[in-house]
Amino acid sequence: MVKVVKFGGSSLASAAQFAKVGDIIRADKTRRYVVPSAPGKRNAKDTKVTDMLYACYALAEEDEDFKGQLKKIKERYNSIINGLNLSLSLDEEFKVIEKNFKEKAGVDYAASRGEYLNGIIMANYLGYEFVDAAEVIFFDEEGNFDSDKTDKVMSKRLEKLENAVVPGFYGSDAEGNVKTFSRGGSDITGSIVSKAVHASVYENWTDVSGCLVADPRIVENAQPIKVITYRELRELSYMGASVLHEDAIFPVRKAGIPINIKNTNAPEDEGTLIVESTCQKADFTITGIAGKKGFVAVSIDKDMMNSEVGFCRKALQAFEENGISIEHMPSGIDTMTVFVHQEEFEGKEQQVISSIRHHVNPDVIDLEADLSLIAVVGRGMRSTRGTAGRIFSALAHANINVKMIDQGSSELNIIIGVSNSDFENAIRAIYDIFVMTRL
Repeated sequence: MVKVVKFGGSSLASAAQFAKVGDIIRADKTRRYVVPSAPGKRNAKDTKVTDMLYACYALAEEDEDFKGQLKKIKERYNSIINGLNLSLSLDEEFKVIEKNFKEKAGVDYAASRGEYLNGIIMANYLGYEFVDAAEVIFFDEEGNFDSDKTDKVMSKRLEKLENAVVPGFYGSDAEGNVKTFSRGGSDITGSIVSKAVHASVYENWTDVSGCLVADPRIVENAQPIKVITYRELRELSYMGASVLHEDAIFPVRKAGIPINIKNTNAPEDEGTLIVESTCQKADFTITGIAGKKGFVAVSIDKDMMNSEVGFCRKALQAFEENGISIEHMPSGIDTMTVFVHQEEFEGKEQQVISSIRHHVNPDVIDLEADLSLIAVVGRGMRSTRGTAGRIFSALAHANINVKMIDQGSSELNIIIGVSNSDFENAIRAIYDIFVMTRL
């Protein structure tokens, strides 16, 4: 068995956190490849090292004195090194960074140094080999991630190493310059390394014990999700659940490698296992609830609409012409409703209405603002009767008016529309009916 372990910024923010990470890695010899993030916040008022690097480089770009800012960054790393009693000096590394900042090596280079330096410390602390991500992760001439070249080079490099540390977040472009991933960078690196070494599991360590059934800011003591499929996770992520970005999931999903979301501060917790498919029955009928506020429902009514070929296409053209993306589109025989983001729509509403009238000549166009969409997701809904009825019952009992409900043919999710003012209460009501009653 081979495990790749990625640790987030909060897990590596201080020497004490580093020590926890070291204990976790040493507790399991199959944790052979480590992907560290840059040091995160040590407390609520602290600053992430990556943000410090951005600020420092901004001074360099303006030809202002940045040495004081760079010294503070060095002090952050020295506090970790000294706290771990390591005989390691980053003096030469900081000389190179200072030189490259003066020569304006680029904002990607600047941002990547957080992971790079943390990787050096981690490798020294564990006694593992350090592998610079710029030597094994590649982007093509268009700036897109080159998965084939990366997989080939990284596989060859790591197969010779029993243990290694590969810093997250960055690689190199076609000219050999450092380039960062746009978002979820270290998560993506962990996934890429997992694919390259044919890992049994990709462990993603953070400051929470996996995914929760609902947002803990809305539902107090929300239950954890033990096992979730990639499809369920995608549905919840699309509706605002903050777990992993799709780019971080794709490499391991393609290779059939499960992801285990774990908590550095509570390593004994099971966490959440993300898999391609499973026959394991979920603890509840639903797997998770997620949602977003701030939508407008544009209802377009016209008698005999269903018999008019191309009606929907022509109606949607009005939104495309005005650069407005569509979130959801339930429809009936003589009506179709288009849900769009309110902040996108408000400044263009009259142009859109005029365009709809021009294209399809509807009987009525009606607008309703300040709406929320909530997704109730779960593979268990396929085999459970009356799920939609239970949702209606729960919302009615909570005096919440349902504006829209729509279930996809996959029976994996149900989308509910409610007023923004009812958003939190709706999520609590749905959670209570399915989780608190364990049905």
